Amino acid sequence: MFDTLTDSFKNAISKIRFHDDEKALKKATEELKKSLLKADVHHKVVKGLIANVEAKTKQLGIGKDNFLRALSGELNDILTAPGNQGFVFASKPPTVVLMTGLQGSGKTTTTGKLAYFLKEQKKKKVMIVAADLQRLAAVEQLRQIASQIDVTLIADEKATPQNIVKEALDIASKELYDVVLIDTAGRLAIDDELMRELAEVKRVANPDEIFYVADAMTGQDAIKTAITFKEKIGISGVVLSKFDGDSKGGVALGLAEQVGVPLRFIGAGEKMPDLEQFIPDRIVNRLMGAGDIESLAEKTAAAIDPKQAKKFSQKIKKGKFNFNDFLEQVESVKKLGSMKSIMGMIPGMSAMAKQLENVDLDNSSEMRIIKAMISSMTKKEREDPDLLTNSRKRRIAQGAGLDQMQVNRVLKQFASAAKMAKQLSGKGGMKQMQDMMKQMQGGGGFPGMRR
Repeated sequence: MFDTLTDSFKNAISKIRFHDDEKALKKATEELKKSLLKADVHHKVVKGLIANVEAKTKQLGIGKDNFLRALSGELNDILTAPGNQGFVFASKPPTVVLMTGLQGSGKTTTTGKLAYFLKEQKKKKVMIVAADLQRLAAVEQLRQIASQIDVTLIADEKATPQNIVKEALDIASKELYDVVLIDTAGRLAIDDELMRELAEVKRVANPDEIFYVADAMTGQDAIKTAITFKEKIGISGVVLSKFDGDSKGGVALGLAEQVGVPLRFIGAGEKMPDLEQFIPDRIVNRLMGAGDIESLAEKTAAAIDPKQAKKFSQKIKKGKFNFNDFLEQVESVKKLGSMKSIMGMIPGMSAMAKQLENVDLDNSSEMRIIKAMISSMTKKEREDPDLLTNSRKRRIAQGAGLDQMQVNRVLKQFASAAKMAKQLSGKGGMKQMQDMMKQMQGGGGFPGMRR
């Protein structure tokens, strides 16, 4: 997600080879300056960052570790703005959030993603309100999203946005909802009519938070429109959508400093779980290549049942991993978000994230083959792969529309994976895993970066 920026920092740090070498420091800051401007970081932000990093490094003593320490501290300062981080609940529920943004920014999808995050990770009772009556497809889109993630939707195409919001808040209060997310109207551009409608909805809703959804693909324009919304309607946070499609990533770096409100979430993929909290110190660790174990732990704890995980772990240790277990684990992993995003949170694994960006646990050809095979198995065969004789394999291949060579190949891979999992779960397994990671992507974080 921050590949370009992380590579830029690595290249800059590599220029400093000796202590007290001012020429090397100058080369490092020049390299950093060029890379940041190329990554679409605003020139004023770049200028301030370079000056401060250079001054702090000299103060601490020129060297790689001190350059890294100065850069990390400066990045943390830039990414931190006054206000809340992540999602903060009101002292008295429901927490009401107004979702604002231009048409095409991904506001409606982001509303669904935020609802999913609150329901799955925070275990809250969430309501979505369809108050965008300008775009004909917006209400229908929200209906599909609400149905998919199983949250309540309040919608009425014939009512006014204000009346829908009033009705929704009454229901939320009576039925003890924790959070109400209000999807408001957008426009192709900012105009007076849009701002008047938003001001009226804001008056009725009296929201605890107003989030502005900005399209990362629009670069510096996303920052300009966020500033305008802040001035016209007042916003308490920005959600950066479509960030997975912005390979540069620089827009996130200066947004908090330029807009003056915190960046709260980042949309890191197309699916509902692909929304990540933007916590500055965690993001700095990721930028430095040190991963984000806290966020990964939070996602994992929310997605995976501890009792099921313990049961699954015991099966792995005994080498009894079966096809039902496999499907169950795939469903759990899907709740964590895209594979690219997950790998980016693991220290030293960001390089591998690039290789996994197109892995789709629903629609890849390999997953379709495996699911077709499992669907053609009997209940006993799913529970005990050892039962699969040649005659059974032929029947499974025929039922799945595959040839027996494909079935044999998948079964061989499955047996190898189960064997490896058993080995890694034993004594010395963690050391083996670390050695494998090093071999696979030959990387690691930056020197001096530790959790």
